[in-house]
Amino acid sequence: MSAPLEKRDLRIGVTPLTDCAPIAVACERGLFAEEGLRVEVSREPSWANIRDKVAAGVLDAAHMLAPMPLAASLGAGPLHQPMGTALSLGLGGNAITVSLALWRRMEALDPDALEAPAARVRALARVAAQRRAAGMPALRLALVFPFSMHAYELRYWLASAGLDPDRDVRLLVVPPPRMVAELEAGAIDGFCVGEPWNSVAVRRGSGVVALATHDLWNHAPEKVLGVSRAWAERHPGTHRALLRALLRAARWCDEPGHRAELARLLAEGGYVAAPLDALLPSLHDELPVGPGGATRRIAHFHVFDRFAAGFPWRSHAAWILTQMLRWGQLEKALDVRAAAADVYWTELHREVAAELGMARPQIDEKIEGEHAAPWKLAGASGETLLAPDRFLDGARFDPARVADSLRACAVHALRVPLDELEAAQRPRG
Repeated sequence: MSAPLEKRDLRIGVTPLTDCAPIAVACERGLFAEEGLRVEVSREPSWANIRDKVAAGVLDAAHMLAPMPLAASLGAGPLHQPMGTALSLGLGGNAITVSLALWRRMEALDPDALEAPAARVRALARVAAQRRAAGMPALRLALVFPFSMHAYELRYWLASAGLDPDRDVRLLVVPPPRMVAELEAGAIDGFCVGEPWNSVAVRRGSGVVALATHDLWNHAPEKVLGVSRAWAERHPGTHRALLRALLRAARWCDEPGHRAELARLLAEGGYVAAPLDALLPSLHDELPVGPGGATRRIAHFHVFDRFAAGFPWRSHAAWILTQMLRWGQLEKALDVRAAAADVYWTELHREVAAELGMARPQIDEKIEGEHAAPWKLAGASGETLLAPDRFLDGARFDPARVADSLRACAVHALRVPLDELEAAQRPRG
C-alpha cells in the first residue's frame, strides 16, 4: 500500500536540456497525476537558480546537476544546506564543442590529432601554448556550473594533455541556453554542455564537436532529482510518489519507438527552446559533429532507464567528490564514502523500484572504469545489465581506494595532503 501524500501540489524546477525528459514526460503524459500529484514545472534560466530555489523551498524538487546536492551538503560554494537524491535522471548526453575558428587553428597546428576524438585535446594544447608564447589571452572555455559533471569532464580532458585548467585556459560559467549565442558573439572559444546545445551550434555552423564526453567516461552520471533533506523528511510519501512517477517516465523515454514523440514533447511543450531537428539526432544516437552535416553514431548516447540508469550509485558520488578535492573545491579532508552515502539515498531508490517490480543493484557502489561492454551484475532479484564505463585514459576508480585514485591523476590543484585523505578513509572505532 502506498504511503499517504503529505503534499499534492508541487513545483519542480528544470533547466532547458534534453535530459529533463523524465520530468517533462511524467507531467505531459499524466504520470504525476496518476500518483495523486499536481505538478507545475518551472523552467529555470540557470543552475544557480535551481540550487537557490530548492534551498529556499520555492521549488519542492528539481532536475539537478549530479554534483550539486553533494556540494550544497558539504558547503562547497556559497550555500550550505543538506540535500540528497534517490534518483539519477540519466547517463551521458554531454559534449565539448569549440568554435569553427578554434577548430581550424587546431587543425593547422596538429592535423593528425583530429583523426581520433580522444587525441584532439593535444591540438587544443598546442593552440593554448602558442597563444601563451605570443602573449595572447588564454582560450575561454565555458561550463554550466562550477559543481557539474561538465566542469569535471572538461577539466579531466584538459589535464589529460598536461593543461592546467586554472592556469592555461580561462573557465567561465554560462547557462546552457546561452552557450551558442556566447560562442557566436566571440565571448567564448568553446564549451562543455548537454544536448541539444552542441547540436544547435553545429547546425548553425558556428561550432564543431571536439569530443563527446561518452569518450571521456562511458555512460557518466549526469543529472539527478534533487531535494533538500528537510523536505524529504517532511514529505516521505510525496517523495516516493514523485520517484515512482519518474521511474515510470524514464522507462517510457528509453523505448526507441518513443524517441521522436519525446523530441516533439520537449520542443512543443516549451521544455527546451530549440528546434525539433536539433533535438532528434542525439535522441536517436546520432550526434552532429561538424560542417557539411557530419554526424557520429554513439550507441546509448542518452540513457534514462536501461542499464539501471536511475540508480544513484555511491561510486559515482565518490568519483565526483574526488574531483572536488582534486581541483581545490573542498579544502578539508573528508571520508568520501561516508559523504557519498549521506547524499545518495540508494536504499530508498531500491524500495521504490521494488514497488514497481523493477530490479535494481543490491550493492551501493562499484569499481568504475572496468567494463568496455555491457555487463551483468548478479543480485537477489536476478541479473541486472549495466553499461560500459571505461575512462578515456584507462583509469580504474575504486571508491575503497580514494587516495590511490587521486595519486594516479594530476594533483597539482590538490589542497589537502594525501596522507590526511588516507587517514580520513580509515574505518573508525
